[in-house]
Amino acid sequence: MAYRAVIFDLGGVVLSSPIDAFREYERREGLPHRFISEIIVNSGDHGAWSQLERGEITLEEFATAFEAECMAAGGEVRAGDMFEVLRGSGSACPEMLTAIGKIKDAGLKTAALTNNWVADDGVGMQDRVPVLGGLFDTIIESSIVGLRKPDPAIYELVCAQLDVEPTAAIFLDDLGVNLKPARAMGMTTIKVADPLEAIAELEAALGFPLGEG
Repeated sequence: MAYRAVIFDLGGVVLSSPIDAFREYERREGLPHRFISEIIVNSGDHGAWSQLERGEITLEEFATAFEAECMAAGGEVRAGDMFEVLRGSGSACPEMLTAIGKIKDAGLKTAALTNNWVADDGVGMQDRVPVLGGLFDTIIESSIVGLRKPDPAIYELVCAQLDVEPTAAIFLDDLGVNLKPARAMGMTTIKVADPLEAIAELEAALGFPLGEG
């Protein structure tokens, strides 16, 4: 298969996972394991987290709504403190950065497809995380485009911006629920549990090395 593009999730693939930050906050506050993740999943598309990631509510509005959702589930969460933990968890995976550079050097297109929220200063991901500068032909942020994974429309959007058919693209994400619609559209998908294993799988699919040297 001659691929033309590789699409990367950010948190949990290129950057450290926000899920790790959730677990840290839960431990710190004595909350049940996976409490925050369960709130996000159970609240669905109309919950505070989904609305925030689609840019439909401000961080202040989110804090009020999300804290109420947590309280209703029996746990106290201070949204401001939770975001402080999240902001300190964005380190990049150097091997993944190298791989993206190799992909660009080979003439393939690259994109980031991320569920995120608008920062207090309104700055986008590429300026907020300088290490991402120049890595991607396009960065699709859910909070800016008003769509979030796993809505099929956001996968259609990234393919349109890259000018590639889904069958000519590989998509990497750390959440299976986000891979399912991409795979249904014809993309080759790679679930990232361990970045080095994912890079090896990506190398096998592309047919050229993605490491240093």
